[in-house]
Amino acid sequence: MKQNDNHQISRRDALRILGTGALGLAVASSGLNHLSAQTKDNNPAKVTYRSHKGTANKISLLGFGCMRYPLKADKTIDEALAQKMIDYAYAHGVNYYDTAYPYHRGASEAFTGKALKKYPRNSFYLADKMPTWLIDSSQKAKEIFDSQLERCQVEYFDYYLLHALEKEEDYKKVYLEYGVLDYLKEEKKAGRIKQLGFSFHGKPEFFDYLLEQYPWDFVQIQLNYYDWDGDNAKYLYNKLEEKNIPCIIMEPVRGGMLAKLNPDAEAVLKEAHPDKTIASWAMRYVASLPGVLTVLSGMTAMDHVIDNVATLSTDFKPLDNDERKVLDKALQIFLKTRPILCTSCKYCMPCKFGVDIPGNFMVYNKCVNESTIPEVGSQTPAEFAKRREIFLKAYNEIPVEARADKCMNCKKCERVCPQHLPITSELERIAKLTESLK
Repeated sequence: MKQNDNHQISRRDALRILGTGALGLAVASSGLNHLSAQTKDNNPAKVTYRSHKGTANKISLLGFGCMRYPLKADKTIDEALAQKMIDYAYAHGVNYYDTAYPYHRGASEAFTGKALKKYPRNSFYLADKMPTWLIDSSQKAKEIFDSQLERCQVEYFDYYLLHALEKEEDYKKVYLEYGVLDYLKEEKKAGRIKQLGFSFHGKPEFFDYLLEQYPWDFVQIQLNYYDWDGDNAKYLYNKLEEKNIPCIIMEPVRGGMLAKLNPDAEAVLKEAHPDKTIASWAMRYVASLPGVLTVLSGMTAMDHVIDNVATLSTDFKPLDNDERKVLDKALQIFLKTRPILCTSCKYCMPCKFGVDIPGNFMVYNKCVNESTIPEVGSQTPAEFAKRREIFLKAYNEIPVEARADKCMNCKKCERVCPQHLPITSELERIAKLTESLK
């Protein structure tokens, strides 16, 4: 791989601004004084860094995922709060920002570009993605790529991905038959793409095929302690290690599911580390893997940014054997609750029948995590009545026309779900539960 020399600062300046991280010399920018005056900073922690093999790039172990910015009441990005979050992350050394064409229905790229414009371009790494499912010609890919640069107000992308590869036939049609991969190679040669990779949601056989198609600079996979054994994450990670390809992680807390477990599972983790958040266990689990370049977190609140920065700071310590045993014990307790494994990515939306799919799942999972799912015969009459009231109160906040029983079983949502969830079956399960409680 050719070294990228666009992010160089002197060793003296790096040490002065950020100090030396445990995993490599920190790369920082000269723009740390841009932190919003309205963001009171009581956290001196700075994130640690990892080196991108074969390049001069030093990447923050915490990456800022730009898919879940905070929203206002009208569902548009709360730009004031999101800007403060980016400012805080940047001031604490986060230098990797990941956006995509469809995030926030097209608004993420424009806001991310605007938010980062205040900082020197050579002080951060910006990642974007080619929306595979929208491409019907090489010309379409060129138009989208040019529009992405314009939206983000940059002249190049540091990291660029073939987005959400899932099926071999789609890859062959878009990237081989239409010539889009050749086009992206040309853009890399021209310097408008510095590092080229892909994000993956498919099966192992397709993954193996892709790794033989091109000397990828990096690969992005979904990995967390829930998916390690159950969703091919272990296989994908080990394959990248074998090929010596840097790994970028998405969904480390599985769309927030691993940020809040059920009370019994949380009690196990809190007993081990009373001062640590539940989410920090998930972040540490992923960051403990040596082949991981950066861990993307789609943060929606300032507290998320602060906690993640503290968790992946320069004194970061991988999980030890005792902590792994504790985490496994908590996971086994959590698995008994049968949560719906939705990450709220909203790829399934909008539903043409009006069902709020992630909304229904969110209500159900919240009750699962709080141990308030009513089950006939599993609780005393008094406990059942209490749980019934709690569940129905939460469920009734979903508009009638958007509830699970309005699903018409068309399965369109299942065809686009990156998690391959049996969405219609899960909606039916919720509908039957609520019907039984009337």
